[in-house]
Amino acid sequence: MRNIYKKTLLVGGLVAALLAMPAFADEAADVGKLMRGGQFAEALSKADAYLAQRPKDAQMRFLKGVIFTEQNKSSEAIGIFTKLTEDFPDLPEPYNNLAVLYASSGQYDKARAALDMAIRTNPAYATAYENLGDVHAKLASQAYDKALQLDSANSAAKSKLTLLRTLAVANTKPASAGAKVAAASPSAPVAAPAKPAAVVPTEKTETKTAALAKPASKPEPAAKAEVAQDDERDDVLKVIHAWAKAWSSQDVKSYLSYYSNDFRAPGGQSRAAWADGRRARIVGKETISVKVEAPQVTVNGNTATAKFRQVYISDKLKADSRKTLVFTRQGGKWQIKQERAGS
Repeated sequence: MRNIYKKTLLVGGLVAALLAMPAFADEAADVGKLMRGGQFAEALSKADAYLAQRPKDAQMRFLKGVIFTEQNKSSEAIGIFTKLTEDFPDLPEPYNNLAVLYASSGQYDKARAALDMAIRTNPAYATAYENLGDVHAKLASQAYDKALQLDSANSAAKSKLTLLRTLAVANTKPASAGAKVAAASPSAPVAAPAKPAAVVPTEKTETKTAALAKPASKPEPAAKAEVAQDDERDDVLKVIHAWAKAWSSQDVKSYLSYYSNDFRAPGGQSRAAWADGRRARIVGKETISVKVEAPQVTVNGNTATAKFRQVYISDKLKADSRKTLVFTRQGGKWQIKQERAGS
């Protein structure tokens, strides 16, 4: 399991029962920035202060588990992620991080079981599939080793074990600047797994991950680019939460302002006709609540894609569905250019 932090941002990893409130997004973003700066004690203090007021909040609990992981407090981290799987069994990221912690201590059967649960809750969770492949590779290498102990002349087992070791070496690349990757055991044919994902508002958070060390006085360009992209993901997440809040408040003017002028309305409608339809569906409801859960954001230049679970509750309807928003950066602001449900 390589540096998953870059793959699942969560946000993220998490990616995990986020409340549709900008205030929460700011708190989580602050904790994430402290973590990226290696200030884990400060991040833990801020997370504890938040949880003192909202002890059941899944996302901040997840971040606390990641902080413990970075501090090498594996038992505390396992305790948090295990409790999250009990309280929120439909979230894949805690299972993923449990798996990485188990694998780091050589408990590969437990890691495999946890990853199976992660994939069962989200069949499109690519990080979990990759980690599961690494775990199976480790289990396979142990089996081939045992076969050779019992029959040293088994040429087929030797060939397969050599192939696994070759793949392990090829996949063990130097960490990017600022990242700390768990060292491989000298006797292990498969590289030791990295630490779990930080699913911070930006799968890693993708909850996936290597610990981020404090930045050097002169960070490498790659490290600067990574931090800049994390900040962009934070900005996109803030827009998503503000969009959900405007929808929940039935503030149609604010809600529509998050869509770009060239928004691709479904069914070939004009933007004006689509906006009229949205206004009719939002205004007049007794109550509307829109929550964004387990967001994963990727940024590529002036385009960003956010995938998350949308929980919509009104006086007439309750719906829990997958949502994808494609953003474009216009005039320094992220605006929605495309919206898809069920993906």
